[in-house]
Amino acid sequence: MGLDPSAKKSVEFDITDPKFIEAYFEILHHPLEEQGIDFWWMDWQQGTETKVKGLDPLWFLNHLHFFDLGRTENKRPFVFSRWGGLGNHRYPIGFSGDTIVSWESLAFQPYFTLTAANVGYGWWSHDIGGHMGGVEDRELYTRWVQFGVFSPVFRLHSNKNPFHRRLPWQYDEEVFNITRDAMQFRHMLIPYLYTMAWKYSNEGLPVVMPMYYNHPDEDIAYQCTKQYYFGSEMIVSPFVSPTDKDTGLARQVVWLPEGDWFDFCTGEYNEGGFRRAVYGTLRDIPVFAKAGAIIPLGERSEWGGVNNPEKMTIIIFPGRDNKFCLYEDDGSTQLYKHGHYCNTEFALKWLGNSLVFDINPATGDTGLIPGQREYDLVFKSIKKPDCIRVTINGEEQITSFSYNDKKSVLELTGLKIRPEDQLSVYMSTEQNTLMEKIDLTKEKFEKALMSFNINTYVKRRIFRDLDEVIKNIGILGRGFINNKRYKIPTIDDDLKPVHVTALCEILKKQDIISLLSSEK
Repeated sequence: MGLDPSAKKSVEFDITDPKFIEAYFEILHHPLEEQGIDFWWMDWQQGTETKVKGLDPLWFLNHLHFFDLGRTENKRPFVFSRWGGLGNHRYPIGFSGDTIVSWESLAFQPYFTLTAANVGYGWWSHDIGGHMGGVEDRELYTRWVQFGVFSPVFRLHSNKNPFHRRLPWQYDEEVFNITRDAMQFRHMLIPYLYTMAWKYSNEGLPVVMPMYYNHPDEDIAYQCTKQYYFGSEMIVSPFVSPTDKDTGLARQVVWLPEGDWFDFCTGEYNEGGFRRAVYGTLRDIPVFAKAGAIIPLGERSEWGGVNNPEKMTIIIFPGRDNKFCLYEDDGSTQLYKHGHYCNTEFALKWLGNSLVFDINPATGDTGLIPGQREYDLVFKSIKKPDCIRVTINGEEQITSFSYNDKKSVLELTGLKIRPEDQLSVYMSTEQNTLMEKIDLTKEKFEKALMSFNINTYVKRRIFRDLDEVIKNIGILGRGFINNKRYKIPTIDDDLKPVHVTALCEILKKQDIISLLSSEK
């Protein structure tokens, strides 16, 4: 830059000077990239002004770094940065900055993320667990991780305070098991997420979308600040408030649009067009799959591995025709721009009392995927078929399957096909429909009762009359007959409005819920 090195004067940082930029990359950055640096993290250290009026240095840094990292087709450009202003969505994966460790921070982040899509900034990440201050809390950490699993970018982070705990094993065994399972499921989601990344690049639809993107004419869609579409197949509304001390459960209100919806984990049926309260323990995450949803998953992994999988599990829900086109490429270069990628279409034809599910021959550069791939097909929320037929290229296969009567899940495992093969599954029932509208009301009622912080005699009384309570929740107003030997409280004495509200919401007693909310 024309300075005498012996003078030991700092070189002025000037992002607008082409000569400075050339030296900045060739002397400072390229040698480090040759040693293995993959990408750079920009973080506002250069101030907010440049010699060009109106040019934010962070915006321009992201622009220059992005294109410099992609200077050859052997590497796909990637940068990580704070918000660089409108239009900067073209370049970095963003992060939301130094959040306080608090429930308030967590509760705001779903809204923050889904509305970022409105300015094109779909690749948004947060410091999962919070960045600084606050009070470390096992439940808060768990819920933050669960939100992170269903975020565009999953990144645990904090400052260097040694009392911030971001590693799952730094908490108790329950938190460790729950968060490990959540992180492993995130890894399984890579095929789904990678396809959504391709859709974002080509259609401008980010993985996290506000409800009003798909339902612009529904006023209620604009009020959903804590739920969002997660890709094309799911709606997620993570728990972002602490467990109620009286019920022992977390609560979230979710709106499901018109149509048929299914709990992703349990397969329980939900009629759309309504708001509903969802309750859960620490392990639960409110995730709903649309009718006909097709969700490709990779294998559960102990650690790492991002190659195109040799084995996949496809989760399929009934109720509607649907197609899902799995996208795969080499994961690192820009050769996809020249057609070096592969698509595999999964197609569901729903016929009411029968269905056809096809894995069509892969198209494009099939050398990018395994020469033979094994599939496990998991059909959720369906009745046990009377007929199942599997063909590969028209030839019928001898196939083993298992059916779980309790969960209404049918699994076809170990189906091996080549990229050029066509696999087709046909199943039917003599009943009116294959769809099983699972109703877990009774199970959820019992689960809530188990979690309630009330006298066990009261729990026993409610449980004893459970079938009658489900039919007529008004009987909860009846007290116990006084027991001379034991001082047993009445139901009225022990049940609080929050308990009754929870039971009413689980039973979908909307009229009673409205009455409760109108009373002081």
